[in-house]
Amino acid sequence: MTSLADLRVIDAATLFAGPSAAMMLGDFGADVIKIEHPRRGDPSRGHGAAVDGVGLWWKSLSRNKRAAAIDLSHPEGQEILRRLAARSDVLIENFRPGTLERWNLDPKDLLELNPRLIVARMTGFGQSGPMARRPGFGTLAEAMSGFAAMTGEPEGPPTLPPLALADGIAGLAMSYAIMVALHARERTGRGQVVDMAIIEPILGLLGPQMSAYKALGAVPRRTGNRSSSNAPRNTYRTRDGRWLAVSTSAQAVAERVVTLVGRPDLVAQPWFSSGAGRVAHVDELDEAVATWIAARDADEVIARFEEAEAAVAPIYDVRDIARDPQYAALGTFVELPDEELGSVTMQNVLFRLSDTPGEVRWPGRPLGHDTDEVLGELAYGGEDIAALRERGVIA
Repeated sequence: MTSLADLRVIDAATLFAGPSAAMMLGDFGADVIKIEHPRRGDPSRGHGAAVDGVGLWWKSLSRNKRAAAIDLSHPEGQEILRRLAARSDVLIENFRPGTLERWNLDPKDLLELNPRLIVARMTGFGQSGPMARRPGFGTLAEAMSGFAAMTGEPEGPPTLPPLALADGIAGLAMSYAIMVALHARERTGRGQVVDMAIIEPILGLLGPQMSAYKALGAVPRRTGNRSSSNAPRNTYRTRDGRWLAVSTSAQAVAERVVTLVGRPDLVAQPWFSSGAGRVAHVDELDEAVATWIAARDADEVIARFEEAEAAVAPIYDVRDIARDPQYAALGTFVELPDEELGSVTMQNVLFRLSDTPGEVRWPGRPLGHDTDEVLGELAYGGEDIAALRERGVIA
């Protein structure tokens, strides 16, 4: 038994944020139907590393989804979506505001057709406001949220992440929003529209920057690997050339770290009793920790930190992740058979449930792999499907 096996989800979004929300629902059993343009496909098929032209990002992002290729700009494609919406629980879309309405797929009309439908709308800037109709991507959210402004070295430029960070955060937030709306439906019997702007969820992870600005006029500054809230917190190089990360978010851990590195005298300083006080003396703390770590090999440092119950971790690249025993014990990665690549390895579901666990059942499928099956469930006959394919409505 899986948690969401009774849900049908239409994933009509592209690229990352909306599709990742649909992926998370599919991981726990929802029947997710991925809709792509019959000739262009989803742009994520061409992102990142590929094997023989088959995108690996696509394989993970569209796992557990049935692949249907339908042209939603065509009137007959719109009729297919209406039929799907009439028997589905969730529709996820990320077209620019006004696009669904122009295609005669206004959410109000879809909700009249199926009053229990959740229409999840994911756009860069939301459905209203002066920027609503602009194209929006996660990079713009990383810029506008303050993330880039506070990331990087103090004297360096603002720094963007090398990954779809804001999209991933928005995908998590959207999966949560959908579950909230579904829970509300259990009480009211009605579906509703979810309006999510990608520029907003990332703000919540950046701390109370607006609260601090309004109350204190504080503007976050770039601190490199240091923290503006506690110290010592940085990356440190060992004698054998490896890099380790140290965190002291808890007062007790900060005390253990400086005692371990031979500076118990610092614990007695009045300023040491708060994160802000330690930040004010970060150079002295960093020097103590860095000097001690630089005189030892990484394995010794990690062992000594573990004995002291202090927080340390090696800085990994993917090669280290692949052989790490903790990830192996958790089952963090799975290898699946794949009709195009033979097999493909990807990250497993995000969390473990004791009674209704999720599962990666299959990787992302070729364009239009399940179109005939999906249309057959909507009572389209073989001749109808062939005619639609001949007219370019489906693939």
